[in-house]
Amino acid sequence: MDITGIAKSHQASIRKTGKASFKKGWKLSDFLREKITKYAREDAAQNVYMGNKFLSLWKSEVAKVASDRAALMEKVDMKEIKEADRRRLCILFGEPYEAEFQSEGMGSAIHVYDGNGDKILTYTAGVGWHEKESKAETQVHWALKAAYYDAFRAARQEINAGVAGLEVQGGFDVRA
Repeated sequence: MDITGIAKSHQASIRKTGKASFKKGWKLSDFLREKITKYAREDAAQNVYMGNKFLSLWKSEVAKVASDRAALMEKVDMKEIKEADRRRLCILFGEPYEAEFQSEGMGSAIHVYDGNGDKILTYTAGVGWHEKESKAETQVHWALKAAYYDAFRAARQEINAGVAGLEVQGGFDVRA
C-alpha cells in the first residue's frame, strides 16, 4: 500500500483528530486476585507455570483495556488511502483515536494513537501495519503477572513445606 501521495507538501507533517481525554479504567479487584490465586495454586500443584486458565484470564483482562486494532486497520484500505486527502484520512479512525500523518523524511507513515495519547498502530509502505502496546495494556500485563507470581510462589512454598514434613516419618525416607 503506497501512502506517499496523500498529503500535499505544503500541508506536510502532522494532523490530529479525536478525543485525548478517553480513558479506560482497570483495577485488579479482590475477586480477580482470588481467581488468579486459585489458578496459581492449581498450576503449582501440576508444576506448570501460567497454565491455560490463567492465560485465558490474562488475555480477557488485557482485552478490556486494549484498542480494537483489527477494526482500525480494516477502516483503511489501499483505495481509500490513494483517494483520501489528509483530513479524510484523519477522520477515518474516528473518536477516541487520533491519527498522525507523517509525510516528511524517509517516507510516509500513519500513526494511530488511542484516547490516552499512546501510539497503538503505525503504517508504513515498506513494513505495513505494526502494533504497539499501550501503557494501559502494559500496566494490566504487569499487575496480572505480579499477582500470579506471588500466588504461584506461595503455593509452591506450601507444597514444598508439605513434602519436607513427609520426607522422614517413622524412620521411613519418602524421598527414596
